[in-house]
Amino acid sequence: MSEEKKMSIGVLSGLTDDGKGIDKIANFGLDCCQLVSWNMNQCTKEIAEANKKKLAEKGVRVTAFWAGVPGPQSWDFQRGPITLGIVPPAFRWARIEALKKWADFAVELGAPAIITHCGFLPENMTDAEAVNVAEAILEVASYCKRKGLEFWFETGQETPVTLLRYIEQVGTGNLGINLDPANLLMYGKGNPIDALDVFGKYVRNVHAKDGKVPTNGKWLGPEVKVGTGMVRYPEFIAKLKEIGFTGELIIEREISEQEGQNADIADTVKYLKELI
Repeated sequence: MSEEKKMSIGVLSGLTDDGKGIDKIANFGLDCCQLVSWNMNQCTKEIAEANKKKLAEKGVRVTAFWAGVPGPQSWDFQRGPITLGIVPPAFRWARIEALKKWADFAVELGAPAIITHCGFLPENMTDAEAVNVAEAILEVASYCKRKGLEFWFETGQETPVTLLRYIEQVGTGNLGINLDPANLLMYGKGNPIDALDVFGKYVRNVHAKDGKVPTNGKWLGPEVKVGTGMVRYPEFIAKLKEIGFTGELIIEREISEQEGQNADIADTVKYLKELI
């Protein structure tokens, strides 16, 4: 009898030109990761090859590439809707082209998908801009599909049912979700456990992150160490098991190494191992 497949634990790591950032992943005793970059100067074949070589040397598998885009980014409720993702018309087409370049990079790297925040997706189906945003997503998803890649939405800036609607509407067959349960809470958009009933079948990776709901109308709720926020991880992991999720839990801790990031990641690895 074959052993039942279980969730794997990995970590989100910044892309380095020489691939040495992979060492940190291996030092945590992990064998999978997501790599992330917001620097388009890193989007080169040489950097992709250097990281691919290092991944092979360390026995680390890249589950997806998190693709940052150029231009202003305001992570709040004030300017977020007009600066984030491919929703703002002023930045949309430049960011579509950037995502296509990152898709090419992902192919060279050997990643099966790219991830990004598409932005505050319009919730009103009759909004003219909703059609334009769907067309922009279609442009990126279709390009990825031609490259043999999936295109995954990072959750947070839209309600679960809104995200489901765009996946169904675009309908390219290669769309998925990188579920960040903390973001759903921090943006005040939903409960991550209940959200799995809405879009669970599309979840490909999970960001192991924790957070709390916002307490004013201008700023996001705070991100906190896994297990100390409002995600309710024992219930969340149990729900993931219930829906048959056997993918990767990618740890993301949004503080610096000087603030204790490495210690928190190590603690989170132990905590998640107990839950899964």
